Formats: sequence, structure tokens, C-alpha cells
Amino acid sequence: MVAFGFDIIYNATDIINFAQGEFVMLGGVITVSLRAAHLPMPIAFVLAVLLATIIGMIFERLAIHPLKNASVITLIIITIGASIFIRGVAMLIWGKNALPLPPFSSDEPIRLGGATILPQSLWVLGISVIVVLALRFFFDHTIWGKAMRACAMNKRAARLVGISVPRMVLLSFALSAALGAIAGIIIAPISFTGYDVGMMLGLKGFCAAIIGGLGNSLGAVVGGIVLGILESLGAGLISSGYKDAIAFLILLVVLFIKPSGIMGRG
Repeated sequence: MVAFGFDIIYNATDIINFAQGEFVMLGGVITVSLRAAHLPMPIAFVLAVLLATIIGMIFERLAIHPLKNASVITLIIITIGASIFIRGVAMLIWGKNALPLPPFSSDEPIRLGGATILPQSLWVLGISVIVVLALRFFFDHTIWGKAMRACAMNKRAARLVGISVPRMVLLSFALSAALGAIAGIIIAPISFTGYDVGMMLGLKGFCAAIIGGLGNSLGAVVGGIVLGILESLGAGLISSGYKDAIAFLILLVVLFIKPSGIMGRG
């Protein structure tokens, strides 16, 4: 899902949004705060996604939109700065400790043969599938989705037929922030959340986007699944201490052998 967010913004702006991981973090920590205020989980879920989406839109209006004629490198550096800023503000608000979020349902592991799986992992898979299918429907069958695809293909042609490119860029940041927030909420009961979880999750999402083929939404899904499976196999067969390194090793191998990714164009 994080990789999908990278692809949406890349298609709309040609930049890599390295602040994407911070929206994963925001989704988790905001939900923890709302649950601490005794809001039901469904309401906390929706409000956290909505707040993260608004923050993503503000980020685009304040940091990206005023510099729309700047070079791609300049805009990428701005996203890195925004990532550091958001992380710092989150540290001041929520502190440095890891924050737990209760699982959506039972925390009793489900046994399948000789293996076990947490019920929350099934929530992660189920919600991810629903979100990906909903996004495919949005891009293929709605006027806004088709307008975003038109901007991704040719911005000048999109302007000539009356599509507001700045509005589509704003929508891309909103969608990307919402995706990140959803991912942060559903993974928090498994791995906890905190001010610093976004950086690594964002980098792994970037790895997944590159592996699948940057700019290809289906490739983002494939890349994420491939990366997750290879990480888990590496942790089980070699050592869990190398789990994070495996993601970046795979990234280097892909960049050397097939830079366009599994499903990317040459």
C-alpha cells in the first residue's frame, strides 16, 4: 500500500515523495490517541485517515504547489525535509516511546499446519485487497480517476482538454496520504507505532515500488508481496537481524539487473 502511494504521486508529479512513510506513522499515532479518548475503533479509523489526508493536502499546497516549476531534484529534497519536520513534530506530540494499538479482533494465533498466523495479519491482507480493488475501480471507472490517469500520461494534453492538473496533483497527495494512514493503522497492532516508524516503512515501500516497476500500480502490489515474502524467508532461513538489510539488497539487485522493475516499462 505504501508502494501504491509512491506510484500515485510519481505518476502525477514525476517526483518521489520521501515523506510517504510519515503518513503511515501519522495514521497509527493518531488512531492511538483517538482510541485513548475512548472512541470506537471504526470511528477512530475513519477520523485518523481523514486527518492524515488533510495533512497530506496541506503539505502539497504549502510545500509542493508554490514550487511547481522547480526541478524534480529540488522537489524530492523538499519531501525529505518535510519527512524530517513531520517526524520531529510527532516526537514532540507523542514522545519517543513505542505506542501499542489493540488488535481489531482476537489476538489468539490461528494455527495452520505447523505454522501460526495472527488474526490481525488477516485484517491486513483483507483491508489491503479491498483498498487496492477500490483504487482500481476509481482509476478505471470514475471521471476523477480517468483525469488523474490522463495527467500521468501527458500533462500538456490533459490541460488542453480542460483537466486541472494542479487539482489532480492535490488529489494524488490526498490519496497517497490516505493510503499511508490506512497502512499505518492496520499494521500498528502487529508492530506497534511511534514517531520513528515511518522512515523504515517508507523506504521499504519505495523498494517495493522499484521492484514492481515505478509508476505501475499493479507492479506496486506485486513488488510489495515479493518483498514481504523474501524478507520473511530471509529472516527464517538466515537471521531476523538481516531482515531490513534484505529489502535493500533486493533493491540493489533489481537496479543492477532490471532497473525498470518486474512490471515496469523499459
